[in-house]
Amino acid sequence: MKSELKAVEDGRDRISQLDEAGLDLIFRKARTHKEWLPRPVLDEDLRRLYEIFKFGPTSVNCNPARIVFVRSPPAKAKLIATLYESNVPKVRAAPVTAIIGYDTRFFEQLPRLFPTADAEKYRRAPDFAETYAFRNGSLQGAYLMIAARALGFDVAGMSGFDNAKVDAAFFSGTSIKSNFLCNIGYADRKATPPRLMRFAFDEVCTIL
Repeated sequence: MKSELKAVEDGRDRISQLDEAGLDLIFRKARTHKEWLPRPVLDEDLRRLYEIFKFGPTSVNCNPARIVFVRSPPAKAKLIATLYESNVPKVRAAPVTAIIGYDTRFFEQLPRLFPTADAEKYRRAPDFAETYAFRNGSLQGAYLMIAARALGFDVAGMSGFDNAKVDAAFFSGTSIKSNFLCNIGYADRKATPPRLMRFAFDEVCTIL
């Protein structure tokens, strides 16, 4: 009882902590995959995914990410035409490929999303606004990947495509630009090579 009271006083009960299996699922045992099983990802899966990752934080709640989930054969063909050759078989085999884009005019929605923010600040400085959108949209793309893993999906983020071609094919006439791609589905784990190394804490981190 005393330890429970201490936890309440410290506020440590406010946020649950993932167990070791949860940490393995999202990070330690999760991998980037190239081969995929022919198992579909359904509309309800993608909607559930969005309803989780949308809560990841962004500056002034700007939420600039715009996602196109490419799944149908015609949409796949259109996307494949924009890819570097090495990524073609990966996208062809994946159940879904998400195009993570960002809206350079995200500030138009700030009156809804963050009413006290100064939307004109971004309107007057388009280069600043685009950098802002790119940074926060990248965060949201990472949230998508983590949320997908938390739901039991495998993911593989990708560059390796022509951004201008993707923008022309999927975002023509809009203020949205492509950032990166992410395959989503169920991986063929037999084809996954051994994990590569990571830096040790002291190699890349400093505590001041």
